[in-house]
Amino acid sequence: MNTLTKLTANLWVRIGFGVVVAVVLVVLPLISSKFVNYQLGLMAVFAVAILGLNIVMGYAGQVSLGQSAFLGLGAYIAAYLVTSGLPIPEPLLLPVTLLLCAIIPAAVGLVVALAAARLRGLALAMVTIALPIIGIPLAKRFREFTGGAQGTTVSWLRAPEWTEGILENDQWRYYVVVVIALLMFLLARNIVRGRMGRAFRIVKENESVAIAMGISPYRYKVMAFTIASMFGGVAGFLYLAIVQYTSPETMSFHNSINMVAAMVIGGSASILGSIVGAIYFVLVPSLANEINPSLTALFSGAILLAVLFLVPGGVVSLPRRIAQVVRSIRRGGATPDAAPAAPQNPSERPLAAATADPESTEKKNKGKRQGQ
Repeated sequence: MNTLTKLTANLWVRIGFGVVVAVVLVVLPLISSKFVNYQLGLMAVFAVAILGLNIVMGYAGQVSLGQSAFLGLGAYIAAYLVTSGLPIPEPLLLPVTLLLCAIIPAAVGLVVALAAARLRGLALAMVTIALPIIGIPLAKRFREFTGGAQGTTVSWLRAPEWTEGILENDQWRYYVVVVIALLMFLLARNIVRGRMGRAFRIVKENESVAIAMGISPYRYKVMAFTIASMFGGVAGFLYLAIVQYTSPETMSFHNSINMVAAMVIGGSASILGSIVGAIYFVLVPSLANEINPSLTALFSGAILLAVLFLVPGGVVSLPRRIAQVVRSIRRGGATPDAAPAAPQNPSERPLAAATADPESTEKKNKGKRQGQ
């Protein structure tokens, strides 16, 4: 009965926490400034991108240093569909654009994964590094699709007419982005907690064991990279929705490295860690620029080193780490118990006496009898 009570209590705690978070997400943009709504939207964008990176690196154990290439690809696809004047009805523009921003990067990621999934370590890292390095000159070359080095500016996702006087454009975009981000997090949760997620973890721990269990490491590596690419493309769609602009710098290698650092800081193989990493990704550079723009990289590097040394599991593991430290302090401060009294019962004789050589004991008894 106690177990049932605890489960019920935990369920109600989770429900209450979810309700509080939902209320905050709904109310916050209504009372915040446009800049705060912009920052919150960016956090949702990069939470989705880092979540995809977490699936391929944190759960599947593969190296991916090119997530920004898929984010940039998704942003360019959305920008082209919005500005090209294709005969897409207005009500269908958003879902069609979102679908293509998910499918096309996933297809590109699948092609790359089929060629690179058999590689390991440095070789795999080099392949993923090549993605943003190749993507930037391609984006500058095909100007009719990307706008060249100047990029593409769009104006879309305006607040519908039925929200006139209720929601501003920035608030409407925030709600659209947050709803899509929540759906992506729900999808990721189902993936990592299901059969596929268990297979990812087994492949990460030991590929030989995975093969013995009938799990194909190659197949699941390809799946993990493809899923991460899809999440990157969706993040690109969300990025364009919030920023209303994209350029070749969107897919720079610098952004990929920062996303990997944010994933590590937030917590590898953790859905919640992706959210924490996105908050770090957006807030820390912004706050560092307020202090001294030239020290942004220094602050980011210092935070990364501190997390790696103090909480290797990321910020999400900090409560568990604190609990471990408190328990160790309590154990170290406890007074040792008094030495136990000598056993009175013969059955409680020390182990050495109980296991003494019976032959030597018999000789001693015989000598005592002869002396008597």
